[in-house]
Amino acid sequence: MKRIFGMLIGAMMVSTMSAQVLRENEAALVYYSPKTEVRLDFAYEVEIQEAGPYAEYAEELLGVTDFVKESQTTYRLESVHIGTSTQADLDRAHKVSANDGVPMLLSFNEKGILKGYNIPYVAPQAPKKFDHPKKEDHFCQPFIVPPFAEDILKATDSTDVAEVVAQQIYRIRETRTFLLSGEVEHAPADGASMKAVLEELDKQERVLTDLFVGKRIRRMEHKVFTIVPDTTEQLYFFSAENGFTGSDNVDADTIRVHMTLEAQTLAAAEPVEEPAKGKKKGQVAVPESSPIVYNLPGSAEVKVVFQDRVLAGKTVPVAQLGVDVPLPKELFTGDLPIIVFNEKTGNIVSISK
Repeated sequence: MKRIFGMLIGAMMVSTMSAQVLRENEAALVYYSPKTEVRLDFAYEVEIQEAGPYAEYAEELLGVTDFVKESQTTYRLESVHIGTSTQADLDRAHKVSANDGVPMLLSFNEKGILKGYNIPYVAPQAPKKFDHPKKEDHFCQPFIVPPFAEDILKATDSTDVAEVVAQQIYRIRETRTFLLSGEVEHAPADGASMKAVLEELDKQERVLTDLFVGKRIRRMEHKVFTIVPDTTEQLYFFSAENGFTGSDNVDADTIRVHMTLEAQTLAAAEPVEEPAKGKKKGQVAVPESSPIVYNLPGSAEVKVVFQDRVLAGKTVPVAQLGVDVPLPKELFTGDLPIIVFNEKTGNIVSISK
């Protein structure tokens, strides 16, 4: 293993390999270096307040002060998860030909990215899905108009209807009180029947009360943006009235995505003490390159800022800010190595023989 490691270090002195073109009738395999995209998964809360049709009578007839006075929808940005997704970098294609003297034992993923050399087949795993911290969603059904009694249907205006509905609410409450106190002559005979009757009364009261107090509905939603990290800043816009919106919305606050990009460079080679035959002293002996390359990724420090507060920050590897390094051809002689590549970055996970 030490010998292999030494060959890899030597290979780092070789310049980056460029894309190659297939010739007619040439037996070859083509694979791609990976390309990283930054994935921002925003979670935000949507609160819908819906005023009931008799909201103006809520305080007068029911004595309720906490009710929805006006229908409106508000948005609140909660969190963001910084992740990555990987595509094939079509600008960095690599060819392994039958004439290269390297057995063509390459394994690719569905995007054409190299994932291994001389490795046994492994069934692909489903990608892990990030879940934001759980926050309970509250869902309400639309307003349900109950089957009104005859006195409600005969009411001539909304005030009369509201008064009759309020009276019906009080009758339901009174019936519940009588049932619980045992003052009803024909009360349910067993506990299960009593429970069913009480639940139905609660349901009827809730439906009627909603006509006065309205409804508050909260739910969590997501918005995902994908960025190719080739710029230092990306802007998005979010407002309490409209959620994610355009830059022309004067009520929107700016979400700033700052990215500090760092490209990978090959380390300078140390001169060999004893130059090889035919080499001048101080000149580096470079092994012959194979057509199989691995990638040394660069990185991006990503920071998401909203309303002067940092929502999230993370440093992620960026494959296209790296360099492709050919493996030495000597590695593929004798017992063939088993090489596992990182499909997201193109780097080497492990080498064994």
